[in-house]
Amino acid sequence: MQIRLILSISFLLLGLATLAQTSANSYYWIALRNKSGTPYVINHPEKFLSQRAIDRRIRQGIPVDQTDLPVSPAYLDTLIDHGVTVVHSSKWLNGVTVSTPDTSLIKQIAKLPFVVSVQLTKPALPKKSTRIKFKDEEVINAFNPLNYGVALTQLTQLNGQYLHSQGFRGKGIQVAILDAGFWHANVIPALDSLRNSGRIMGTHDFVDPTSDIYTQHTHGTSVLSCMGGNLPKTLIGTAPDASYYLFRTEDEPTEYMIEEDNWVAAAELADSLGVDLINSSLGYYLFDDPLMDHSYSDMNGNKTRVTQGANMAFQKGILVFTSAGNEGDKVWRHIIAPSDGENVIGVAAVDKLGIRASFSSVGPAWGGAIKPNVAAMGSSTFLITSASVPGYSSGTSFSSPVLAGMGACLLQANPYSSVKLVKKAIEQSASIYNSPDSLLGYGIPDFGKADKYLKLYTTIPVSTLKTAWEVYPNPFTDMLTIRNRDLLSAATCQISICNVKGVCLWQSNFPVSETIELKNLPKFANGLMVLTIRYGGREENFKLIKTTR
Repeated sequence: MQIRLILSISFLLLGLATLAQTSANSYYWIALRNKSGTPYVINHPEKFLSQRAIDRRIRQGIPVDQTDLPVSPAYLDTLIDHGVTVVHSSKWLNGVTVSTPDTSLIKQIAKLPFVVSVQLTKPALPKKSTRIKFKDEEVINAFNPLNYGVALTQLTQLNGQYLHSQGFRGKGIQVAILDAGFWHANVIPALDSLRNSGRIMGTHDFVDPTSDIYTQHTHGTSVLSCMGGNLPKTLIGTAPDASYYLFRTEDEPTEYMIEEDNWVAAAELADSLGVDLINSSLGYYLFDDPLMDHSYSDMNGNKTRVTQGANMAFQKGILVFTSAGNEGDKVWRHIIAPSDGENVIGVAAVDKLGIRASFSSVGPAWGGAIKPNVAAMGSSTFLITSASVPGYSSGTSFSSPVLAGMGACLLQANPYSSVKLVKKAIEQSASIYNSPDSLLGYGIPDFGKADKYLKLYTTIPVSTLKTAWEVYPNPFTDMLTIRNRDLLSAATCQISICNVKGVCLWQSNFPVSETIELKNLPKFANGLMVLTIRYGGREENFKLIKTTR
């Protein structure tokens, strides 16, 4: 079922265009000056973010800000009135992708006062790319009696069994996969547990909104199987219990910059839905139009649009994994965007012995930052191949999801850890953390060590350890309801509200009852705050967002 059919939230703006990226039109990126005229305000995030996305921000202490506001509908209407078709927009980068067969319209639009710049991202007559985007090696696997099959090796190399044996296999974690298509993912037996339990949460095709992603390229299916595969005694992925959104952003036959903008649009949708983790086995530096090509100096951690989008996803509380690239044995050699992102976990490839694969792109990022970040098994990774059967494939396209799946398990095991702390834990647990290099970064992570690190350094809110009270709504305006879930022996309780700096804004005592209503609260400034309930020598804390009507 398409995302645009299962969601009705107005912020998605996907209904503005349902036309495919056909050869009849040229495509352009239009950078906007501001968000003037938008009806959205940060005080009402529920108008443009799902509750799950709001909860993720609350849990990690991330405020809603101007970058969360959708682009101005007034600007979009003006662009449409000029005759172009809006394909999708980016709230984070404040820009719009449009299509038109008439270049004269673009010249007119470039002169509009709210337009900063216009850039061609895909020509009207694209040529067939000479590049092979998803080159891999495959060998059909012989039967293996172990429940995980041959895939056990790629799990244990990361000490992933440490989390799996405790029941942390990604349950409750939502993952967005950005890829080129998911051929037959709706019928392949290895993915039937996802389908049967409703854990393929939704799909959307950003290349051609009218298409069926299950009839597109096979690459995304292979990537998904590394994480969500569940074929007992043959193939168990690294996050078989997680839930997945499947987004097509890559137009496999061609290579143009519009794919970066598709990527950002998909990441923004993932954020709005409340996704916890993104895996992107994609990367960019060389295009079919040489004028669009990136240079190595562009791999500086925050220059390309796709890298800016990936960095922003992380800042919104999403853990982001991407392939480092398969350019290590080519002239380019370097990592590719968005794996260069300063907030992105760029993943190199090793074989089952932990030896770097020759094709794995090398760092550092331009300027010297350590890249790739870490490594996982991407040489002869066991997965569902392009033939829709279990077998081997090679590429950083597969080391990334193998590692990302374990990232999902780590998030499940440590729900109150921020993504900044989780990224740090993964890196510090790695095999050569004390002597990182430009080939494997910090090396191969150990998820047992990463979990222990998070247990040591994550502050768990007291309220999560008890279930005595419930506070709602969240976000709130001028009233809160506090429900007593248990029959408490305490006669009275003290309730206080503080800002994030710990300054007490309001405090009062109440007799303990089943329901306590806080009406006509002071006119607090909008934003994140903490409500504390003290009773009988105990204390519970709740993170809340204050908004106005």
